[in-house]
Amino acid sequence: MADKHDHGLHKLSAAGVLITLGIIFGDIGTSPIYVLKAIMGMATADNHEINKELVLGGVSAVFWTLTLVTTLKYVYLALNADNNGEGGIFALYALVRRYKAKWTIMPALIGCAALMADGFITPPISISSAVEGLKIIYPSIQTVPIVVGILLIIFMFQQFGTKIIGGLFGPVMLIWFTMIGTLGLIQVIKNPFVIEALNPMYAYKMVVDYPGGFWFLGAVFLCTTGAEALYSDLGHCGKQNVRVSWMFVKITLILSYLGQSAYILTHPNTNWEEIAPFYAVMPKGFLPFGIAIATSATIIASQALISGCFTLVNEAMKLKLWPNMKVLYPTTQQGQIYIPSINWVLFFGCLAVVLIFQESSKMEAAYGLAITLNMLMTTSLLAYYLFIKRKPTPAIWLFILFFVALEGSFFIANLVKFTHGGWFAVLIAIILFGAMYLFNEGKKLRRKHIEFVEIKDYLDDLQDLQNDTSIPKEATNLVYMSNANDKKHIDSNIIYSIFRKKPKRADTYWFVHVDITSEPYGANYTVDTIIPRKCFFIRLKFGFKVEHKVQVMFSKIVEDMEKKGEIDLLSHYPSLRKHGYPADFKFVVLNSKVSVDNHLNPWDQFLVKSYNMIKSLSLPTEIDFGLDRTNCRVENIPIRIAQTTHINIERID
Repeated sequence: MADKHDHGLHKLSAAGVLITLGIIFGDIGTSPIYVLKAIMGMATADNHEINKELVLGGVSAVFWTLTLVTTLKYVYLALNADNNGEGGIFALYALVRRYKAKWTIMPALIGCAALMADGFITPPISISSAVEGLKIIYPSIQTVPIVVGILLIIFMFQQFGTKIIGGLFGPVMLIWFTMIGTLGLIQVIKNPFVIEALNPMYAYKMVVDYPGGFWFLGAVFLCTTGAEALYSDLGHCGKQNVRVSWMFVKITLILSYLGQSAYILTHPNTNWEEIAPFYAVMPKGFLPFGIAIATSATIIASQALISGCFTLVNEAMKLKLWPNMKVLYPTTQQGQIYIPSINWVLFFGCLAVVLIFQESSKMEAAYGLAITLNMLMTTSLLAYYLFIKRKPTPAIWLFILFFVALEGSFFIANLVKFTHGGWFAVLIAIILFGAMYLFNEGKKLRRKHIEFVEIKDYLDDLQDLQNDTSIPKEATNLVYMSNANDKKHIDSNIIYSIFRKKPKRADTYWFVHVDITSEPYGANYTVDTIIPRKCFFIRLKFGFKVEHKVQVMFSKIVEDMEKKGEIDLLSHYPSLRKHGYPADFKFVVLNSKVSVDNHLNPWDQFLVKSYNMIKSLSLPTEIDFGLDRTNCRVENIPIRIAQTTHINIERID
């Protein structure tokens, strides 16, 4: 039994490259709209001269950031750290957690929180920067209502999936990259001196010699904010398609940046606070078309980021790092999921960004700080992965020192944004990280105190219960979801439920343990017979990207067992068996609740309450496992995680 992922699009092909353009590069591909505008805006705000040192230095820093961070770290190194073709911080975490390094959970949680915080800002800043091009044609136009309207349409459309219009993404982005590359090339041909900016000395001189030059790195960093999303979306396209398409994308991006810088230097009297260099290079007659294509590209970039957030949360749920939420599959297309609660939280977050900051130039201050944290977390996990793979130690330390210094510089430079709007993304990241951390710690506290007993000690009890006709039969087949992961042990909670809470007689008992593996795909199971035809232990394993359909899987398992003669699936009631009715099955899910007689220390009390609050917002276990709720019993079972409170009490006759 297996759930194989179709990697057909992972092979290098023209179609694969085109689809990759539409899925992978939306965020990083639309950055030319606002990166140089942000750099010029910082200089203008600080009353600095916009000269050759700044402009060529800024473009040089952009080029080498795209080369070192995007190309070297992500396109070359990170794409090699794939988990069966899947990428992203959780795929990387799933790879390294196998080696029992407990610390790796922290970078994974911080990275996830930072990437999600980025999801609140990328759509508003991308769409706002594109729509604001209309101000060149209509100076008095109010762009905020237009941006809000576009965002509302995008988020409302998520429930239908992108199968209908998804085929347009690749061609539209191909037109986009061709357009920005061509517009940039025209300016470069007119002013070939800007090619000098590829010399890293210009970047160095800007950082060292230009007044306050180091802090311009905060604006420069905006050119590579989509690199982490590029890695996360690897599973949709495959590394060869990503690498080949990136060569084309990078060339067009660099041409766009060089062209804009040439225009800036040849038009020194332009007010760059009013006009974005990206739109300034367009001929006036071309502007409406350019704005339309830019808006389309930013919508696609936003769509890709929203889908990426859905994927990220879904992976976190499968890895038990995020409370369960309702996941819908709007189309039959591989990887298309929709999480309603996340969709609308993102929408209202994006709406808040638009209403708080109003203009893309002000949103730039909120953008970048959180994502630098994500990149540093990826660097730490990637370094550990390289150690695991036994790469040359000096090379690994060189990788660590270089990228920690580089990304650390970007992080420090972005800190200046904190009071100007960066607080918003950091606040979102802290809230998300805090929720995940408390959920994970509370879960660990509960798991630590779940007791297991040896199942052999209860075999006689089970058989006596099965033979005791004075107890009404609960079901012919009673199926318990078990935490114990081997046939020799069973949860004490299950024993409590069967014998003490309310005796539950059944002809056959099934104990099912679900393992979410570190592999993204695939499913298999083992069956251990505890009592022939009377009691079985099933261990079900499937990848962290496989849809949770435990009841469907279980039905397939029992059908296979019937074919082998291990069980009888006809009803055990003579009147029903006579007419060929199938045997009945009933699932039991146990919810462990902290016993009221616990005396907890303040931290454990806080953990338990936080965990219970977050858990109350999550999808019930029976829905998460795909169990039929009409044929499922949910029981609350007490657990003790502290010493029982001692009370002195005596009887008076």
